[in-house]
Amino acid sequence: MDESASGSQEQRPTVLLVDDEESILSSLRRLLRGQPYDVVLATSGEQALAIMAEKNVDLIVSDGRMSNMDGATLLANVYKLYPHTTRVLLTGYVDLDNIIKAINEGQIHRYIAKPWNDDELVLTLRQCLAFHFSEFERQRLESLTQRQNDELKSLNATLEKRVLARTSELQQTADMLDLAYEELKHSYATGTEVFSLLVNQRLHQDKQTNRQVIDLMNVCGDQFSLDEVTRRDLSMAAALYNIGKLGWSDALINTPADQVTHADKDTYRSYPQQGESLLMTLEPMQDATKLILHHQERWDGSGFPERLKGEAIPYGARLLKLAVDFIELQCGLVLERHMSSDEALLFIRKYAGKLYDPELIAGFASACAAYLNDAVLNDPSVKVVTTRELIPGMTLVRNLNADSGMLLLNAGKVVNAVLIEKLLVFEAMENKSRYNIFVRLPESLAPAAT
Repeated sequence: MDESASGSQEQRPTVLLVDDEESILSSLRRLLRGQPYDVVLATSGEQALAIMAEKNVDLIVSDGRMSNMDGATLLANVYKLYPHTTRVLLTGYVDLDNIIKAINEGQIHRYIAKPWNDDELVLTLRQCLAFHFSEFERQRLESLTQRQNDELKSLNATLEKRVLARTSELQQTADMLDLAYEELKHSYATGTEVFSLLVNQRLHQDKQTNRQVIDLMNVCGDQFSLDEVTRRDLSMAAALYNIGKLGWSDALINTPADQVTHADKDTYRSYPQQGESLLMTLEPMQDATKLILHHQERWDGSGFPERLKGEAIPYGARLLKLAVDFIELQCGLVLERHMSSDEALLFIRKYAGKLYDPELIAGFASACAAYLNDAVLNDPSVKVVTTRELIPGMTLVRNLNADSGMLLLNAGKVVNAVLIEKLLVFEAMENKSRYNIFVRLPESLAPAAT
């Protein structure tokens, strides 16, 4: 890709729509009004090529059947003249020969059938532009690497004569080459975090979970000593685990899982597959898409979409489910009420062996403690008991609040029989099943060290 195109990412993308029916172009212009890119129209292949000779075009969408120059021929010419422009065929005819010609000669990225679905068309154009700019970045980095390789070869050719004078410069060039390779490896991982903002735009601010899941997965990478490739796959999966929800209504996308109606249940259960379908064409994300596909499987086999059980569930998907549920429980996306971090971890411990891999729970709890910078969650001497399980001499390590938010007992309070009786009465008055109370046992009751 030439250097003159290097600034295109700093400008709004340009989408060229080509159709010899002006009514269709007008319909598309109205549909795409307000999108984050400029729309240019052409009523013929010749006009489209003339526009592209004067203006940089990132994505061209052409009708398949047009007079003089059909869509397949136009896209074949675009491929020859402007190979870095992403090409899409729009056709209302079942014309296999035309589609094959567009694929073989025009190297099209996608084709869309008329009549189109408005939401799907808008989403498809966004995906095509995302693919276009990820390819732009990949080619830029490859070009940079190739130039640096050429420079390195040139240096090596005269190394014997210039070794003393150029040693420092050669080392600097080698360092830049290593950085370029690393940048290439991580470009997709970085890109997924940017694309995760698409999902956040559909969610209320207090339900935007992707950034938190990414950060928690990074901490899990340290806790479980994961290799770099696994970390990168988990980071990309965490960024886009819920991209399959983009097509949902505003009401459904903000509905807790336990409140989804029977009519919407199939739609809800299909979102991991939708996410995989959206991302499967991106080669560097193949392993990450498998984690997205299976992150709602359950350890006992009652999950979805494939009802995998136990170790048949990919290891990374088991970790991702823990992180997703821990964050979404606190955001009100699993149950109707918002849990605290303590309650969310209690929920996960409760369903170990049913929803979650029981072997991962202890390490995950440590990761949560590190993520929250909370030593209590990672303290083995701390127990969680109900009011009826309290014993005089126990010390609270968390504040205890009523349902109304009123503070009942401060952390550090040593309970006695009178306090326990008062708590039981208050709990009954609130009509609450039980409090979960974080305590540390007195030394006299602590289990003996083994």
